[in-house]
Amino acid sequence: MKRKLRINGHSHLLPYPEQIPQFMKDKGIFWVDKDKKFMLQKNWKRPVTDSSFFLNEKLEWMDHFEIDHAVVLNLSQLYGNGLRLEEMKQALRFQNDFNARIQEDHPSKFTCGFVVHPGFVRGACWEIERCVEQLGMNLLCLPTHYMDTIGTWRCIFDEENEPIFELADKYNLAVEVHPYDGEKFIKLENTSWRFHLIWMLAQCADAYHFLTLNGYYEKYPNMRICFAHGGQLAQMNLGRRIQGFDGRPDLFEDKIHPRKAVGHKNIFFDTLVHDTGSLELLIKNQGTDQILIGLDDPYPLGEMESDKQSSYPGKILDLAINREIISDQQKDQMWEDNVLQWLFGNDNKKKEELVNKILS
Repeated sequence: MKRKLRINGHSHLLPYPEQIPQFMKDKGIFWVDKDKKFMLQKNWKRPVTDSSFFLNEKLEWMDHFEIDHAVVLNLSQLYGNGLRLEEMKQALRFQNDFNARIQEDHPSKFTCGFVVHPGFVRGACWEIERCVEQLGMNLLCLPTHYMDTIGTWRCIFDEENEPIFELADKYNLAVEVHPYDGEKFIKLENTSWRFHLIWMLAQCADAYHFLTLNGYYEKYPNMRICFAHGGQLAQMNLGRRIQGFDGRPDLFEDKIHPRKAVGHKNIFFDTLVHDTGSLELLIKNQGTDQILIGLDDPYPLGEMESDKQSSYPGKILDLAINREIISDQQKDQMWEDNVLQWLFGNDNKKKEELVNKILS
């Protein structure tokens, strides 16, 4: 009997400074300083809070915490919102080629995602085809919100983006929906980390709102979507959305009832909700089959080893076991089976291939 794997469904990786093309720094798009202390954009910088932001250190970190494999998403700073078309294309191409190389060089350790800009649907579809057919990638990373070509901010599950979802369905893709850039369209002062602590979760809830209303989880049955950070406010918000739908049907003509999406087999959520009360609500709403481990490493809002935060990777599932919210079997399922189900759906051959790579 093979051992149960520990697969982290939500991870990030920074390129080393010398791997980032000079044009990225010249244009102020994104770079890392030579001492690896800060990630930077024009008029923005953020400290590199853990050495495991980088490849070799990440591998050591995974080994230390007995994490067999990690799903690497794109960097949120590289969604390309507000960039000129050519700059955006080059920046996203760099991210996707970087992630593809990581996956190719370390297939037993990493499954990597690729990112497109929905504001340019035709180009996004070309990039999906390239990443799937030429680079062998299986995970599409999308922002909850994006800026269109006339500067209007839109939700990812806008009807204009249906060609993207059609391709995701055709290629049997996993899709990660992740929030960022809230401070660019929510007109509040960026203070006390409010956009990461509150508005990111609201962005996820907004995206979930429109996914379910448009019924895309049924319209595109081979596309499996995971919401970052547990879609946390979407869980608390469910009753209000149901009452709103029932109470004002005139506002929801031709839309699908929110209740029909609850616990759907193609909608997943990661465990990164920070407390067992939130995790228990997530489980009660969606069922354990739809929940997968997500550490969001190595960001400080992820499950990182920290005395101040009394944290370590996988802590929330250990707490949930202690409080009898989940069983040991369900914990194993969230670490392995559910991640594989999100990544590959019913393609058991691809699941087996990845498991064999990990175990080899």
